[in-house]
Amino acid sequence: MVFLTNHSLTPYHTFGLDVRTAFFVEIKSTEELRHALAQSTPPILLLGGGSNMLLTRDWPGTVIHMMEKGREISSENEEEAIIAAGAGENWHELVLWTLDQHLGGLENLSLIPGSVGAAPIQNIGAYGVELTDVFDHLEAMDLETGVIRVFDHDSCHFGYRDSVFKNEYKGKYAITRVFLRLKKNPVVNTGYGAIRDLLSQEGITTPTIRDVSRAVIGIRRSKLPDPAVLGNAGSFFKNPEVSAGELQRLLEAFPHLIHYPLPDGGAKIPAGWLIEQCGWKGKRVGNTGCHAQQSLVLVNYGGATGQEIWAHAQRVAQSVKETFGVELMAEVNVL
Repeated sequence: MVFLTNHSLTPYHTFGLDVRTAFFVEIKSTEELRHALAQSTPPILLLGGGSNMLLTRDWPGTVIHMMEKGREISSENEEEAIIAAGAGENWHELVLWTLDQHLGGLENLSLIPGSVGAAPIQNIGAYGVELTDVFDHLEAMDLETGVIRVFDHDSCHFGYRDSVFKNEYKGKYAITRVFLRLKKNPVVNTGYGAIRDLLSQEGITTPTIRDVSRAVIGIRRSKLPDPAVLGNAGSFFKNPEVSAGELQRLLEAFPHLIHYPLPDGGAKIPAGWLIEQCGWKGKRVGNTGCHAQQSLVLVNYGGATGQEIWAHAQRVAQSVKETFGVELMAEVNVL
């Protein structure tokens, strides 16, 4: 475990911005994390895959790169298995490993960039599935005391792209291991239209978890830019949720509004659709802009700064607010 000074963070986050940190250390175990915390210069930033953050400035303190690996079946019975994975594991590689174990539950979450440790923080989700659907518990270290605490499902307070770790416990815990409950005889989720359509085109009527995973990978690759080629953090904004009354107002003004009903009578509105209606899809401003295939994705065309990308995000959000009266909230962590 070696502390580096004035270290570039460009390779460690998917926007690929030219930012640096005063101190940088990579940890590969819980004990190394405990030692790193004791020696670090604040403020401390825990960094996994860096796929859901926008760095708008150099980091003045210490960046701890979470690289603790390991994945295993922790326990099992005839119907299900609980798997354990280190926070530094690559999320997509974990999904592929579960497919090799013939365990279902993560296939719809294929090809989501980032690390395992970040998944509960964000309550990652895609194509009709969220982490909360398969989550069992996690282990996290208190950054002040170094004590490991177990958080069960209820303790995490999962919401739409939300958890306790983005709210009252933000910056207070480092997730070290995540435990997920997966099925040995899963019922695949093909409710999302694009998955169903792709499988139908291939003549697959009884899809397996591998079929669903392959379909999700194909869809994501067709719609979303590869961060290795074009810097981005995936969906920049959350899909806004509106009340029943607000939905009625919007439908009266915009009869063709795309929306998905919620149990309370309100609806979730695709942020990408709102942004596209405002004319931002594929529009470039300086070194940044909204991607040509998916307007919800803000990209770094090369040489962009974090401030530049954040300024564009605010322009886009303001445009949607003025046009629809709907507020967009950032899904990425802006630092």
